[in-house]
Amino acid sequence: MPHCIVEYSADLKEQPLMTAVFDGTLKSGLFSHDGVDIKVRALPFKHHITGDTQASFIHVVLKILAGRTSEQKQRLSDSVLQHILSNNYADCSVTVEVLDIDTPCYAKALV
Repeated sequence: MPHCIVEYSADLKEQPLMTAVFDGTLKSGLFSHDGVDIKVRALPFKHHITGDTQASFIHVVLKILAGRTSEQKQRLSDSVLQHILSNNYADCSVTVEVLDIDTPCYAKALV
């Protein structure tokens, strides 16, 4: 945990973006210090509309088990956002969202 889902316009390179999301999540201090529990996946979008233009975008959804405080969630989203912004994207909308996973409804298996 957490599951980090990165949606982004296909004109951006995925590896620096995924690294920034991973590093920002790790630096939040909310998860294992070695990052072994952080999962990042990226979904490029070739077809999208941003307002009346074809501007670049990044939207990150961070799914975490319920129970964290609002302050912890804010620290997580701020850390991820700052790490993404350190890549110096130009003309790009960047958003980060933290969502709680309903713990009783979450199932996991290692096979």
